[in-house]
Parts: sequence; structure tokens; C-alpha cells
Amino acid sequence: MRIHPNQRFVAAVSVATLGVLGATLLVAAGTGDSGEPNGNPVELAAVPLGRSPLPIPASNPQTAAKIELGRRLYFDTRLSADGTVSCATCHSPTLGWADGRPTSKGIDGQIGGRNAPSIINAAYHRTQFWDGRAASLEEQALGPIENPIEMGSDLTEVVNRLSEDSVYTKRFEEVFGTQVTRDGIGKAIAAFERTIISGNSPYDRYEAGDESALNEAQKRGMEIFMDRANCAVCHTPPTFSNGRFYNAGVGMKEDEPDSGRMAVTKRERDFGRFRVPSLREVKETGPYFHDGSAATLEEAVALMAGGGIDNPNLSSMFKVVGLANLTEQDKSDLVEFLKALSGEYPIVDAPELPRNEAASEVAQEKP
Repeated sequence: MRIHPNQRFVAAVSVATLGVLGATLLVAAGTGDSGEPNGNPVELAAVPLGRSPLPIPASNPQTAAKIELGRRLYFDTRLSADGTVSCATCHSPTLGWADGRPTSKGIDGQIGGRNAPSIINAAYHRTQFWDGRAASLEEQALGPIENPIEMGSDLTEVVNRLSEDSVYTKRFEEVFGTQVTRDGIGKAIAAFERTIISGNSPYDRYEAGDESALNEAQKRGMEIFMDRANCAVCHTPPTFSNGRFYNAGVGMKEDEPDSGRMAVTKRERDFGRFRVPSLREVKETGPYFHDGSAATLEEAVALMAGGGIDNPNLSSMFKVVGLANLTEQDKSDLVEFLKALSGEYPIVDAPELPRNEAASEVAQEKP
């Protein structure tokens, strides 16, 4: 495990051999006499500065072995129909756990309609995906596997495929006491994703009493963000998202706009509404908005400071007096403050996996 961008906070316990990688940042992991991660419950250690206790569902307690199984599944391209796409393809550790594209690329070179959100701090979200269609990380983990333009698989086939791997059959038995199952795949990936959190940003250190953690531009930007422009109403600390859904007008001028939240609720008023993204690590996770249409933070701030893009469903908060009165200096200060929300998060290496000969042949045939 590596910590980005420095080693200011460290693991509570070092886990030998297989390791828990990202999980060592958050937990004191149980290990057996051999040093191998075992199936014992993992006790939460101190989370990084600025973060609240990590929510763990009672139905899926963290264990060292489960997290390691989740890491293996997360990086395994065999979860996709043609063996070329893994979770890490669109949520890469080296790209802020996103993919740096406006919208993501799936099997057969298909381009999706939405930007891949970073999984950093996804453990704190009440719902998952831009439209909130998944109520848990466990549910979210399975969605892309069967999405025809992402991994394009059938989960029954994935279970059968992984069941032919003796490593997987052994680890599922150790972790869940079962064969490879759909439910176990979702739970293991979710357990791994819950280890990817960030904190100890300049903002966090400033809030903890270090006056020197923010420069003058960032302090001005914080005042605008928290008070004058009321950005914090939607981008509420400590996650810098209130988890709700709004229409900012992004993409509404397209011939066929993305319906957003309405596809889930079937309510006309939710047309074009998307979940408020967390702003932690925002400087690392561009491009921005659900369609990736803002390439830079400067572009994103300018659009929001301008009151969004007018359309019949524009959410009322974008009509608040004061947004349009921000000067160019104000916007610059806001950008500087947003940069101060980036702190430290784990960068996890992929495990060694069996070479997928069929996938290699498919990849070589593609232009």
C-alpha cells in the first residue's frame, strides 16, 4: 500500500504476507499465526483527520481475508464478458480511483454516457451512482458487471468462471463458508472499497487548529464557500456532499438529455437531477459533472458560480442572489479552497492474477 501524497498518517497495524493494503489505513486487522489475513472481525482504528467513523453494515463486517478477496476481485478482468475490463479500469488507484475520462470506456470500446465517480470515500455515501440507484456499496459493486456497456457479463457466468479457479474457491470458503456466489462477490468488493478513504487535508488540519494549513487565498475561498456563496448547503462538510439530488442544468441542452434521478424515481420533477458529488480529492478526480463536460476545476466553478445552466427543471438554490455577484478573484479563491480539500488516500497495487489467455487474444484483435 502507498499513501497519496505523503505518509503523514499510517496504518494501525502492518499486515504481513498478503496484506490488507488499503485496509491497513483504517483497521487493526486480525492475522493468524502464519501472518496470513484470517476471517476474524477487524476492529476499526483511527480514521484520518477530518473523517467520521466508517459506517460498516452489520450484514457485511470487515475482515482482513474478505478485504483481500475484494482486492483480488476488484482488479480481475475475468469479471467482464471479454476479459478486458475490471473495476480498476474505470476506478484506477493511480487516477484518483476514477479514470480521468469525460465518460468511461467499457467492453468492445463502448463509451458510456456518464463520468466514472471516484470510489474514494464512497463508503460514506447513502446511495451510489450519479442517480442513486444503488442503496449500498454491495449493490453498486455488482451493477457494472452486468451493465452491457461496462463489463457486459452475466453474474451466473461470472460465478461459474471464478469457480474454476482454485484460489477463489478456497478464499470464498474461508471468508463466507460457501462456494463462489453472487452475494459474496458484491460483499467482498464492497469491503475492499470501504478501505479507500481520504482525509488529513489542509482544510482538515486548519479546522483542527493549524492556522498555517491554508494560505490566504484558500481562507478567502473558504469564507465564500461556507458563507457568501452558500456552497456548503449542498457540499456539506465533512463529506462535502449532502447526498441529495439537484438539477444544475449540466447536459440539459443536449438533444436527448440524461434524465438522471428520474430514471430511478419515475418522477418528472427529478428530470436532470444528479447526486451532489463529494468534493474531497476533487483536484485529483477531474473531469467534472456527470457527463465530464468540465475539464478543469476552473470551468466547474465558473458554471456553478454562474447559477448553473438555465432549464425548466433548474433547482431553486441556483437562483440564490449572490452567486452571480462573485468576481473573478472570488472564483479563483474558490478553486484554491477546493484544492485544499485534497489530502491523503491509499494507492493499492493489483495482485498477481492468472493470465487470461482468451482476453489477451481478444485485446490483440482489437484496433
